[in-house]
Amino acid sequence: METLTTETRTTDERATDARLQALLAELTLEEKVQLLTGRDFWTTWPLEKIGLRRMLFSDGPTGVRGEVWDERQPSMNFPSAAAISSSWDPAIADRLGAASAVEARRKGVDVVLGPTINLHRSPLGGRHFEAFSEDPVLTAELAAAYVTGVQRNGVGATPKHYIANDSETDRFTVDVKVGDRALRELYLLAFEKAIVESKAWLVMSAYNSINGATATENDLLETPLNSEWGFDGVVISDWTAVRSVNSANASQDLAMPGPDGPWGEALAVAVKSGQVQEVAIDRKVLRILQLAARVGALEGFEPVAAEPADREDPIAFAREVSAAGTVMVKNDGVLPLDPAVVRTVAVIGHNARYARTQGGGSATVVPEKIITPLDGIRSAFGADNVTYSVGAVVQEGIAELPLEQLTNPVTGTPGLRVRFLDANGEELFAEDRRSTALVWFGGDAPIAASSMVQFHTIYTPDETGTVRLGFSTVGHGRIFVNGILAHEATVEAVGTDLGAALLAPPAVSVPVKVCEGIPMQLRVELTTDSVGALSNTLGITIGVEAYDADPDSLIKDAVEAARAAEIAVVVVGTNSRVESEGYDRTSLELPGLQDRLVHAIAAVNPRTIVIVNSGSPVLLPWRDEVAATLIGYFGGQEFGHALTDILTGATEPGGRLPTTWPATQEDVPVINVTPGQDGTLTYDEGIHIGYRAWLKAGTTPAYEFGYGLGYTTWTTDSVDAPAETTPGAVVPLSVALTNTGARAGKNVVQVYAEKPGSAVDRPVRWLVASTPIWAEPGETATAFLDVPTRLLAYWDNGWTYEPGVYTLRIGTSVSELPLQATLELVQN
Repeated sequence: METLTTETRTTDERATDARLQALLAELTLEEKVQLLTGRDFWTTWPLEKIGLRRMLFSDGPTGVRGEVWDERQPSMNFPSAAAISSSWDPAIADRLGAASAVEARRKGVDVVLGPTINLHRSPLGGRHFEAFSEDPVLTAELAAAYVTGVQRNGVGATPKHYIANDSETDRFTVDVKVGDRALRELYLLAFEKAIVESKAWLVMSAYNSINGATATENDLLETPLNSEWGFDGVVISDWTAVRSVNSANASQDLAMPGPDGPWGEALAVAVKSGQVQEVAIDRKVLRILQLAARVGALEGFEPVAAEPADREDPIAFAREVSAAGTVMVKNDGVLPLDPAVVRTVAVIGHNARYARTQGGGSATVVPEKIITPLDGIRSAFGADNVTYSVGAVVQEGIAELPLEQLTNPVTGTPGLRVRFLDANGEELFAEDRRSTALVWFGGDAPIAASSMVQFHTIYTPDETGTVRLGFSTVGHGRIFVNGILAHEATVEAVGTDLGAALLAPPAVSVPVKVCEGIPMQLRVELTTDSVGALSNTLGITIGVEAYDADPDSLIKDAVEAARAAEIAVVVVGTNSRVESEGYDRTSLELPGLQDRLVHAIAAVNPRTIVIVNSGSPVLLPWRDEVAATLIGYFGGQEFGHALTDILTGATEPGGRLPTTWPATQEDVPVINVTPGQDGTLTYDEGIHIGYRAWLKAGTTPAYEFGYGLGYTTWTTDSVDAPAETTPGAVVPLSVALTNTGARAGKNVVQVYAEKPGSAVDRPVRWLVASTPIWAEPGETATAFLDVPTRLLAYWDNGWTYEPGVYTLRIGTSVSELPLQATLELVQN
């Protein structure tokens, strides 16, 4: 294996390489090996003798949690990647990266574990919300911009999960069978630009296998990543993805977490026995030292940025980007609303009051404050003019108790006391918390050393009746109410996914009578024998299960509220049991009785507006019955304000769909995420996923790729393009559009290629360029786009150019393409 020094590097880079080589020469084999496994859950080993401090990694990618998952150290909660990609705007992705880096620097984080750029191969993918798009070109553009923004501010970015980690079912063991064409033209293409152009400092290898070899031992780590793309950074494993000493022979550089793992001291033994070559170890260490130099963790090296290069108000940005990524898929003229004219608004839906601002799993952060749709609408239209009805319960499992109803019995302040006890009941550690939804990923809490964790608060209900108090965790727990044992149960993990067991465990509860305003002592005790399967980890939520009122009564109450109001705003969506890391979806239907609710509301109020609060496509069987529909995704902590900006016309609904939304689940041409009995998941659709598969099947979805409406009208006037080009060239296009409406607006110009009569299997059409464009009323604006001819090539043991005539079709969605240009590809 080659070292980092190559003839292509600059003089400064070669000087840095020489200095790193000199530091490497100071290390013993044991010291070198130690650097290749994490020190703990989130950090690397420091080594004082060469001036190396620890490096801290943190989950992202739309918020930076920091070293601990702690409500006392809140994080910015930006909109999910699906919302970011709906902007179709690399400048926004760049700004998100930069804002994430500022957050990282504030929390002492050196590396953000993002962006997630796996593809939306199937809408059932549980982590769909965390990735950008079903299209590799759009994904690549946004990912590269995000990486540039992060690293410009001196923090490492980590495109993940390399590669073909596009679903969650059996993610640790699944073997993805995928052909070379699809691998190159789709899944690797999504990563390439972030490596080649944005020069990502890290890449995360995935859990799954690809064509028989696990990602951490796969040849794809070397080719194309290193040999073709020139990657000179650190390949970090997904947590526990390194399984063997032999993986050290692959281009896998860092095994996380630590300090235990399959490398450890065994790696030094393997080198001494000849099982692993020391030159392979040296290359890995050099890359880790180079990362340390870049982020300022290595003495004597100037970091890329001593301070963040650019900053902006993160709350204002979160609000702006949420609106920019909101997609309006229907508007019969009801929007925008004028708050000075509208007198009554009925807000309906569980997600209106308890909005989902982010998906579940390791991407989750704890924001300081969330603006819900109900909050936003009340602030814009006046609280006295707004009614609220739950309509249909969406919650599944345990919801945390509101902080304002909790009193810490020790301090008297809002919150609870958490105590870690040994086998004799002696206190090892205690902390005062401000939430009953708690996760420990590393940190100071002695989970492994304790025998019991005790949670104690004084709970003051805000209602009279019966609630179901309980907890959601894995292990044996007991619930005490006013000192009396109310319930005891052992909760077993469902499945073998450790992440799901930690972040989305099953729940148990017991009915308890409560009186409004009457405090009650609430204590939960959890034995730790069966928790912490991952290094010193624990997750638990203490609270109440879903309200179990009569569902017919809930819908009836909502209908009456809608009937009495001028405008009905219904917020529908998913819950934490539907979209999360660790498992895939089984259905595209909205959970609970939400569809029935919308049908009923639309029947009594012709001015019904629906807001969809989901991270991924869901079925909308009522879409033709309502006046307007907005897809807001998981819109971040400013979700409610952003929605109100759009509802009132203060800003444009700027989004276009980055993924196809189906009318029925049966229509979806590529949907399988479940491995067969042999553990394999075959991508037998080849290069035809997303809109490509829809076009091949000839089936019409509810809303196609690239679709979205604004508050103005446009004409797509003309295109200027060269008549011919050669392989490897970049084709410049200019497209003129006119805003024919009465207000300023945004559109997204999209360019698709077609190859009539191709000698090889091709998509009906495929995206090759796009750009957002803005114009004032009556203004004609020109969009300038570049089409790399590489995107016209296909993979056949190398990029192969098929000469002949290509059609470039230009418009505003995959099926709305009024302009076209003919381009002949001729051999040099």
